[in-house]
Amino acid sequence: MHTDSQQAYLDANHHMAAGDFAAAEDCYLQALALQSWHAAARANLGFLKEQQGANAEAEFHYRQAIALMPDHAQLHQNLGALMLKEKRFAEAELAMRTTIELEPESPSAWSQLGVLMVCTHREAEGEACYRQALALDPQHARAQFNLSYLLLRQARFEEGWRMLEARWQFDQFPLSFDCSFWEGEPLDGKSIVLGLEAGHGDMIHFCRYVPQLKARGAARVDVVCHPGLVRLLATLPGVDQLHALGETLPAAWDYWTRPMRLPCLFHTAMSTIPAGVPYLHAEPDLVARWREVLPQGGLRVGLAWRGNVNFENDADRSLPSLMALAPLAAANGVDFVSLQKGPGEEEALMPPSGMPLHAVGPQLADFAETAAVIANLDLVISVDTAVAHLAGALGKPCWLLLPDYRCDWRWMAGRGDTPWYPSMRLFRQPHGGGWAPVIADVASALLSLGSSAAPYPRSAPGQ
Repeated sequence: MHTDSQQAYLDANHHMAAGDFAAAEDCYLQALALQSWHAAARANLGFLKEQQGANAEAEFHYRQAIALMPDHAQLHQNLGALMLKEKRFAEAELAMRTTIELEPESPSAWSQLGVLMVCTHREAEGEACYRQALALDPQHARAQFNLSYLLLRQARFEEGWRMLEARWQFDQFPLSFDCSFWEGEPLDGKSIVLGLEAGHGDMIHFCRYVPQLKARGAARVDVVCHPGLVRLLATLPGVDQLHALGETLPAAWDYWTRPMRLPCLFHTAMSTIPAGVPYLHAEPDLVARWREVLPQGGLRVGLAWRGNVNFENDADRSLPSLMALAPLAAANGVDFVSLQKGPGEEEALMPPSGMPLHAVGPQLADFAETAAVIANLDLVISVDTAVAHLAGALGKPCWLLLPDYRCDWRWMAGRGDTPWYPSMRLFRQPHGGGWAPVIADVASALLSLGSSAAPYPRSAPGQ
């Protein structure tokens, strides 16, 4: 191997480790210019381009590297993961099965193949792959986590909750407190704090367990949450104090845990899901103020069409734009209210033709404000984002639009309702995806609702 080429390759690896992708790319290209058959440089350049989101370039470099090292299992695995990301399922499966042929004892390869199987609705095969990975390595965190999503989607809760514990091994938002991690010990006279879940919707979903902590005898239950949730979660029965993320916290608790661990610690089964709603409430003064602002007379329907762009499956769960909801405008006597915040919020200023849409997004300072708006609505129509969780927690009728590809586990499989939120109705994409059939079904349902003599009742102030 040429010394200069190898030195450029080593320099590139150094820059890559330091996060300087531009310098790393220059050095990898230099190494390849000096020695075009430098397979490791080609492979690492493919990985670099994938991290940058340049998938076509990444694929090119991976395939070039595979031509030089056809028996390199990790290269085939990387290519398979990239093809899955691109939804090129047949090519992904070929690459993943080649990986297993080359390295049949690799738990990560079996786990990755399981993901592909589940994503393409071959769940029995996917489960077999996950279990093969765990037979090879019973502590393989990614395989446990992947299996948990499959089990929970199928309402196989007992094992599913246990497997979900693996998620903390690669948590992107680590938290720790100067107290013991709660594992279900008696709480009589003790204090406990719930740490942060990354998603606002997750916090809204799982805060419902706070009253159960009090029922276990906890003398004090505090919650650490996003600043935008503080006022809202203050309405939750059983909460003693809210702490916004980033503020100085007292070191005064006996235990701490995460909200999403509570279903496991309380041995939640389908029959014991705490589904009493509302468990969150809008502030009466805010409800009264918004009653004067929102349109009067017609059916009031809130809309939320996009979620957080940083969520791993956002491209599938979010609508491409507000225009996708244009068929809803055919419903007469409906006043739409935009609940959209962040990405897509400005689209409410230019709604589809014939859609009367009130853009209140800029006035929604936090989720307490959003709750007050929702309390004045008849219905919320939302993609799988925090607004839907909020509507469900408030007991407000909510029509939830769900993707076919990698739909979240909590909505389970094949259901038009959810035991987590009794007021929610689920509208699912058909196999293969596509929002048009979903929106058509929602538009038809909205037409029927708008023409009915008894639309959904609005909430009374503070309810």
